[in-house]
Amino acid sequence: QVQLVESGGGLVQAGGSLRLSCAASGRTSSIYAMGWFRQAPGKEREFVALIIWKGGITYYADSAKGRFTISRENAKNTVYLEMSSLKSEDTAVYYCSAALPSASSWFPKTPRDYDYWGQGTQVTVSS
Repeated sequence: QVQLVESGGGLVQAGGSLRLSCAASGRTSSIYAMGWFRQAPGKEREFVALIIWKGGITYYADSAKGRFTISRENAKNTVYLEMSSLKSEDTAVYYCSAALPSASSWFPKTPRDYDYWGQGTQVTVSS
C-alpha cells in the first residue's frame, strides 16, 4: 500500500500564489510517477501535472503551463505543486496520485493510470 496525504490548500485571492504538498508513505519504492489532478463540483477529475520520480521529468496540462510548477524532494518522499497567478477557474479539490511501473503510458495523464490517491485538499480562489 501507498498512502498519500495532501496539504497546503486554502483560500487565496485571484492573482495570488499557493504551494501544495503531498507526502507519500508505505511502499514508496514502487512509485513510478506522481501526479496532481483537480476536480470542481459537478465536473470530471482533470489532470494538472505529473513528475517521473526517477529523473524528475515533468509534464503539464495546458491550463497549468507557465503558472504551475511540480517538483519533488526525494529524501522526504514528497511532491509539491507551486501555483501562481491563480484564477477563479483554478478553484477545485486538488488530489495527489501515484502510478506504479505498470502504468499504460510513459507519461500517465489520465486517472486510470494511477493506483493510489490522496484525500484531496480544497483550493478556493476568490475574484
